[in-house]
Amino acid sequence: MRKFDYSIVRNPEIFQQNRLKAHSDHEFFSNESAVEEGTSDFKYSLNGVWKFAYARNYNAAIKDFYEGAYDCHAWDEIHVPAHIQVEGYDVPQYANTQYPWEGHDNPRPGEIPEYFNPVASYVKYFELPEEIVGKPVYISFQGVESGMALWLNGTYVGYSEDSFTPSEFELTDYLKEGENKLAVMVFKWTAGSWCEDQDFFRFSGIFRDVYLYTIPEVHVQDMKIQTLLDDTYQEASLVLDLSATKVGSYSMELRDGEETVIRGNGELAETTHIAVPIHGPNLWSAEDPNLYDLIIQIFDENMELQEIIKERVGFRRFELIDNIMCLNGKRIVFKGTNRHEFCSSTGRVLPDEVIRQDLINMKRNNINAIRTSHYPNKTAFYRMCDEYGFYVIDETNLETHGTWDAILSGFETMDFMLPGKRKEFEKLVLDRANSMYQRDKNHACILIWSCGNESFGGKDINEMSKFFHREDPNRLVHYEGVYHDPFAPLDYTDTSDMVTTMYTPAADIARYLKEHREKPFIECEYTHSMGNSNGAMHKYTELAYEELLYQGGFIWDYIDQSMTLRDRYGVEYQGYGGDFGDRPSDYSFSGNGIAYGGESRESSPKMQEVKYNYQNIVAKVTDQKVVIENRNLFLNTSEFDCVVLLEKEEKLIKKAILVTDVAPLSEGTYPLPFDVPYDRGEYMVTVSFRLKEDTLWADRGHEVAYGQTVVGTYEKKAKSTKKVTVVEGWHNIGVRGDEFEVIFSRIHGGLISYKYGGMQMLKSIPKPNFWRAMTENDIANLLPFRAGQWKLASMWPTIKYNDGLRMTNYEITKQEDHVEVEYTYHLPTTPAKDCKLKYDVYGDGEVQVTMTLPPSADVGELPEYSVVFAMDSDFDHLKWYGRGEAETYPDRNHAKLGVYRNKVSDNMARYLVPQECGNKQDVRYASVTNDRGRGLLFRCNQLGFSALPYSVHELDNATHSVELPQPHFTYIRVGKQMGIAGDDTWGAKTHPEYMLDNSKEMKISFSFQGL
Repeated sequence: MRKFDYSIVRNPEIFQQNRLKAHSDHEFFSNESAVEEGTSDFKYSLNGVWKFAYARNYNAAIKDFYEGAYDCHAWDEIHVPAHIQVEGYDVPQYANTQYPWEGHDNPRPGEIPEYFNPVASYVKYFELPEEIVGKPVYISFQGVESGMALWLNGTYVGYSEDSFTPSEFELTDYLKEGENKLAVMVFKWTAGSWCEDQDFFRFSGIFRDVYLYTIPEVHVQDMKIQTLLDDTYQEASLVLDLSATKVGSYSMELRDGEETVIRGNGELAETTHIAVPIHGPNLWSAEDPNLYDLIIQIFDENMELQEIIKERVGFRRFELIDNIMCLNGKRIVFKGTNRHEFCSSTGRVLPDEVIRQDLINMKRNNINAIRTSHYPNKTAFYRMCDEYGFYVIDETNLETHGTWDAILSGFETMDFMLPGKRKEFEKLVLDRANSMYQRDKNHACILIWSCGNESFGGKDINEMSKFFHREDPNRLVHYEGVYHDPFAPLDYTDTSDMVTTMYTPAADIARYLKEHREKPFIECEYTHSMGNSNGAMHKYTELAYEELLYQGGFIWDYIDQSMTLRDRYGVEYQGYGGDFGDRPSDYSFSGNGIAYGGESRESSPKMQEVKYNYQNIVAKVTDQKVVIENRNLFLNTSEFDCVVLLEKEEKLIKKAILVTDVAPLSEGTYPLPFDVPYDRGEYMVTVSFRLKEDTLWADRGHEVAYGQTVVGTYEKKAKSTKKVTVVEGWHNIGVRGDEFEVIFSRIHGGLISYKYGGMQMLKSIPKPNFWRAMTENDIANLLPFRAGQWKLASMWPTIKYNDGLRMTNYEITKQEDHVEVEYTYHLPTTPAKDCKLKYDVYGDGEVQVTMTLPPSADVGELPEYSVVFAMDSDFDHLKWYGRGEAETYPDRNHAKLGVYRNKVSDNMARYLVPQECGNKQDVRYASVTNDRGRGLLFRCNQLGFSALPYSVHELDNATHSVELPQPHFTYIRVGKQMGIAGDDTWGAKTHPEYMLDNSKEMKISFSFQGL
């Protein structure tokens, strides 16, 4: 009898023992009732509470716990599925490219850490369900990270690695009557862990479902479904290849809803090939995910029903036509995102409803494609992608980024490449490719197989690509890392069917494609979404319609990898790498989502830009017409309601339905359904495309695309001609009218008081501001090194000089209808600069603010140019007429012009690290008021506007939300700031056109007035 030998855990050539062959994930049922319920009655879940023991390494583990006589009933308990790190053992560890054991141990590839390598021992006592007594019994572990050894009743059953695909074993010969003892030893790191260096939290344990199952005497073990379309895409062949345990017979039916499309029957051999012609099938796409129901009944030789198989089938053809990727004959554009399986409370243990929530949110925001970064997801994900309509790149569980880094950094030579051309790893990576392929091969959503991520290049990965091409000629193969392998141009150009890169600027892609026309091009990771990011994303999405060979990309990534923690005072927050005492760690680099972590999984403000850039209908609106470009491949615009709105600020003037009929990939021009007034003021014309009917993912009326234009000019308020009273003192000058009073200080250097209706509105002196809280992009590209003096200038502008012994007096000019007071602020910069801040006070209480700065490029890049005000935090209601409703920035400014309201605190984006957030672009006016409607109205001249409960410096000082103080003030900034960048978060700067040009004099002007 074979015994478990621990040495196999550190042997990359042994990655399984006695594991069953990988097979399709089709469900099978014993009767129609089970089919209707959707749960296989051949399966019996072992999820729940198991007995558990933890050891920090194998030497400390209990070696004979699996023996039948060893009583584990008094052991601790743990839930399955779950990571041990969220059940109180070990800690979560976030690492990006570095291997998680670096600094603790120093194994070479194939070896494993010995000093710290947690071992989890699981035991499940169970009695065999009566229904399967005497039948063959199997066990399926859908996901165990990263290696597992299995015993039943003291007998060694087998071993398996590859965390993210099923490991199945037959238990029949090891079962006994009554109570059975199932024992599993899970190793956190195995030899295969060298191939699991993904940018994610490092966990271990049994983290996906575990179940027993039986099979009937005649059972389809594996099935391959192909939907082969001819060149007209009107005629198809449904091809089935069935592998059965015994001969028998079958009957099959293909249904389109209630309609039966085909019906047939035949003899079932151990291998059976079936090909059935289908005329004019309804084709599957992300836009219109038509699925057929395939029902196969399996009978034994006596015509006794053995099982019923039900699968959903999508007819579609994916191919290269003239080096362009096409779906059903149409050029495809991937409007994608990468997605980790991740939940803030359970890690990579995802309930189906959480997956569904993510997919619904993606559909609502025009995302049509997902890359499973960087491992196969649980099988329910693919079924939902079939149903909802997503184009999927299914990625093999392979990443060796740490070894890649070692080569590029000069620590190792090219022969260190992993897997490279290492024979000892070749079968392991091919096994992972096969396990993914066999399980997932029947899903219409999967268009592309991926060999893995960031594992350089070499022969082993090339062999993976050959495997996919050989087994599945109807899909393409993707692998990005080969283009960094210096040997690839010579030997492995066929590894990837497409040129695929990461974070290449759009302009560089365009330049590359001018010379290289052999393959299509995608960005498998782009527009890095760390913190406040995704600036200039539109350059990529526009390129996809300018250059046919560029076919889109996948945002990195969908959701913040954050975990819910509590600080020492019991306050809940979202934690990231390093917050668990995990070292080494890559800290907040886990927060790259366009959706927040936490239980809500809500869209972050960045999603607003994503939805606009990914919309499939472009409406270019003028004051008389709309030009509609339909970028859908298969849907006519008549499938949507087109609603045209005419608004003047908050007021809806007109609303009309425009009937459109623009064919897919076509353009049409329509006159507006009403005349736009040309009287005084500013009007907004919005053309909105909305769902006509309820869908799986949104209700009727949900907006899928829009275009907007502004007609006319925003009317500025006329200056008051009321008289003002001026009170001049030695140290202060006062200006008052019927409803207000203003005091300027000579010795304190600024506007020290603004009362309106008897209420003091200001908590401190407004000051020039040249700084924003640094974004993670800013920090990564070392903006503080280039612009750091502007932070000092923002913290300590002063009217004083000569070591504080002298001061520059304010200048007062009295006009007939207003008073001008101008301050000169000396800035602590090198070279020294002065900034002038002028106030014009009018008789109705309006104060015009003008700030002027001479050329200052010699000081450094200018992050922001604004005036900052502080009000009491009771002033917490914000209303603005500008872009919204989410925050906008110069390079992330595709948002509707309108009037919006929220609470000041709502503008604090929940980025993992507090940073710049909440800005509004193109603001005409904004008010900040208290519960009684008292406060300040700012007339902004289409400048940027921000109202937050924290200053830029408080935000800079915090690394987590719980480190921010209790709010005392509402901080208002009016002015301009640079774009927030986002091509990547390790050096990419804001694009030049979105920078502030401080090589010349800068000037802003706006006003405020009490309410």
